[in-house]
Amino acid sequence: MTHGSSRNLDLDALSGRTYQAMHRLASTAAGAAGESGLEGALVELVRIRASQLNGCAFCVDMHTVDARRAGDSEQRLYALATWREAPFFTERERAALEFTEAVTLIHDGHVPDDVYERTVKVFGAEQLAQLLWVIVVINAYNRVAVTSRRVAGHYHPGA
Repeated sequence: MTHGSSRNLDLDALSGRTYQAMHRLASTAAGAAGESGLEGALVELVRIRASQLNGCAFCVDMHTVDARRAGDSEQRLYALATWREAPFFTERERAALEFTEAVTLIHDGHVPDDVYERTVKVFGAEQLAQLLWVIVVINAYNRVAVTSRRVAGHYHPGA
C-alpha cells in the first residue's frame, strides 16, 4: 500500500471524539509551551525534527510551512536534518533538538542522563516539562498521520 492510496483513514469522521481530544491536547501543549517562554520557532523546529525522524511527510510539510510563515529561513529548515554540523542553531535549539531525538528514538537507549541533564540545564524544569509535551504530541501525530496515510502537500494554515 502506498501513502497516496485511496485507503486513507478519515479519522475525524471515523473517530471524531478521539481525534478532537488529540487536537485539544495539542492545543493545550502548544499554549503551555508558549506561556512557559518556549519560542515558537524552537517549537516548530522540534516538530519538524521529530517528524523527519518518524518519516512523516505530512507533518514535515505542515510544520515547515508554519515555520516559514513565522519567519524561519529556508537555510535553517534545509539544514535541520544535519543540525549538529550546521552553525545556524542556538544553544537552546540544539538542546531541544538533542532532547527531541532522544525522546523520539527512546527505543534506542532511552533518554540518556547526559542529554537530560544538558536539556534541564538550558531550559529549567518547567520549560523542559512543556517541551516534553510538545515532543510527545508531535510523535503521536506522526504515528496517526503515517498510519492513516495522510498525504503531504495539502496543508493550508488556518483552513
